[in-house]
Amino acid sequence: MATSSAPSSFSQLPSSREELVQRWELASEPAAEAHGRPKLRYLLGELSHLAEPVRRPFRQIDIPRAEHPRTVMLLPGFATHPIRMRYMASLIERAGHKAKRWGLGVNFGPTEDNIRYLERRLIEVHERYGRDVYLVGWSLGGLFAREIAKRHPDRVAKVITMGSPFSGDPRANHAWRVYQFVTGHRVDQPPIETDICEKPPVATVALWSPRDGIVSPRSARGRDCERDRAIALRCTHMGFTYSPESIHAVLRELDEV
Repeated sequence: MATSSAPSSFSQLPSSREELVQRWELASEPAAEAHGRPKLRYLLGELSHLAEPVRRPFRQIDIPRAEHPRTVMLLPGFATHPIRMRYMASLIERAGHKAKRWGLGVNFGPTEDNIRYLERRLIEVHERYGRDVYLVGWSLGGLFAREIAKRHPDRVAKVITMGSPFSGDPRANHAWRVYQFVTGHRVDQPPIETDICEKPPVATVALWSPRDGIVSPRSARGRDCERDRAIALRCTHMGFTYSPESIHAVLRELDEV
């Protein structure tokens, strides 16, 4: 089955002065202080990812061989390209799994078109490899993963979210104003019919970190009824895609029977 052309990510950006003004008004909306928003020192700690290209060549990560090879789809975070998850993808494949991109380019938020495209992409990957797909979503990518798992639970083996804000106040993060400017909709009013907090009917694991400087740890951890398990790490939000601790946590979840 061939996947049709992906909708253009950049079509979601403002294209006129009027739309730009509207987006700015959305980003400037007053909002009460959201409970649990990461402290400023953790937000500043996210700048450590700028040194990652320098540190990476000197890092050695022991990657165990997978006992159970899986098919994995990686979904990037808000306003990031799949290239940001290429390092994780390479280590997943070194372990013996098959890592696949989501096919949508930069993640500029949900629309009905890109959700439908992801459904088709999931079906294509499932049919090509003949086994259920493991969805690994970073930040906003985890919300996409949860959504398509709800729509196609018969094709998804497990959803693994990494710092994804699926629980609680959608403004309990330091990105919601940028999100509203880029997407053109309020963070609590996505343009698709969904209940973000609802657990997909497949195994669902939430990786979260108390050092996350972007998303509230409570939002990324979720409540018992919103996921099956929550695993605490000690990385930054940006570090979910490259820290040894996060890489090993994902590999363990992939190899679990």
